[in-house]
Amino acid sequence: MSRILHVTYKESKVSRHPEPYCTFTQNHKQMMEIRKQNCMTMKITYYKKPVFIHQGYMQWLWDVDGKRYLDLFAGVATVSVGHCHPKVTAATQRQLKKLWHTTNIYIHPELHEYCDKLASYLPDPLKVIYLTNSGSEANELAMLMARLHTGNFDIITFRGSYHGGSQQTMGLTLTWFLPNKQTMCPDVFRGPWGGSYCRDSPVQTIRECSCAQANKHYIEQLEETFATSAPSQIAAFFGEPIQGMGGAVQYPKNYLKEAYKLVRQTGGICIADEVQTGFGRTGSHFWGFQGHDVIPDMVTMAKGIGNGFPVGAVVTTPEIAVSFVKASHFNTFGGNPLACAVASSVLDTIREDSTQQNSLHVGTYLMTQMAKLRDKYEVIGDVRGKGLQIGMEMVKDKGSREPLPPEAMSEILEDVKDTGVLIGKGGVHGQTFRIQPPMCITREDVDFFLAVFNKAISGYTDRK
Repeated sequence: MSRILHVTYKESKVSRHPEPYCTFTQNHKQMMEIRKQNCMTMKITYYKKPVFIHQGYMQWLWDVDGKRYLDLFAGVATVSVGHCHPKVTAATQRQLKKLWHTTNIYIHPELHEYCDKLASYLPDPLKVIYLTNSGSEANELAMLMARLHTGNFDIITFRGSYHGGSQQTMGLTLTWFLPNKQTMCPDVFRGPWGGSYCRDSPVQTIRECSCAQANKHYIEQLEETFATSAPSQIAAFFGEPIQGMGGAVQYPKNYLKEAYKLVRQTGGICIADEVQTGFGRTGSHFWGFQGHDVIPDMVTMAKGIGNGFPVGAVVTTPEIAVSFVKASHFNTFGGNPLACAVASSVLDTIREDSTQQNSLHVGTYLMTQMAKLRDKYEVIGDVRGKGLQIGMEMVKDKGSREPLPPEAMSEILEDVKDTGVLIGKGGVHGQTFRIQPPMCITREDVDFFLAVFNKAISGYTDRK
């Protein structure tokens, strides 16, 4: 029996139409053969029936057959202001006609004007910027700078964290890979402690216990890591303000503030990985760390910085930056004039379009409405996040909080896609649906998604 769902959307809300797709790889089977034989892609291909994306505009994508999708994953939280946003596209075209590439060994206006503009969005003393091509590069560079500055080597991260796909950054997650240590992720839904007022989110967990005790216990776990697994002096502590790949996991209020104190007592520096949470995505603040009332020693960023164009950055203090002269390091494409022009136009667009404010208002509306579905369905265990960094953790039942099996997650994901919406997955067990869309989505888009998701969950529970 077909599981295709029927949910309509007002056509008047989408005025853009895709160009016809007509190249030699129009045959789906041929594209999949090329992917298998000639493309060294990731092992992951979403969906049993993959989506063959052809074109995008703002929050919309079209496949090669002309089918339209509401994109609520944004190429993994990367398209910040919208696919092919007219302002960013125009800035890109202007720069393409002027200068594509020169390296940062030369003085060119785009690099220096952009660094000055980006620095204005960060609090003192975070004012020294090094541009890269990706978040993985930015995090690798941050690790190098932390070790040079402190003279220490070990780095601590959270379990379930993700900081990149290079050999060094993979070591931040895969602890057997490099001498890095992991501490318990202070997850107030799935972890051993958590309460109904723990996190800075419009929606709290369904658990009932002492929030003060939860934070205390998670900090004790970090202290235990220092006492038993790490040397007396460390290089750095890496933390995402809200975990991305980990499934939009949020920590108890004040956790990062107390954790930063402990790290600095051991001689380490504190690094905020803003690759997914930066540039207004959390709504209440431009940077995720600001929601924790902390100032890190270093900030790494990528993804939304360039709205999909490959750009990354490390921002640090003058004191730490001085230590970088000890290393011999060069990046051919970091600070590329085209990348700087794109990234600069993204900052302008966020301000001019009130993108951060939209993320706050639309994201809060989405989460509060999703909480109603959580209360309706036993398989939706938790709804969490801030702004448009949202996770929906799926469970077999709320009592056990046991993760919904992968085959069930895939079944629901497929149904949502077939009805015209793209969302992501994450979590240690792949049990969390992720909503991290272009930050231009509307309340009407949210209502459409809610109808689609409600139908998908209802269909799953009926079949179950």
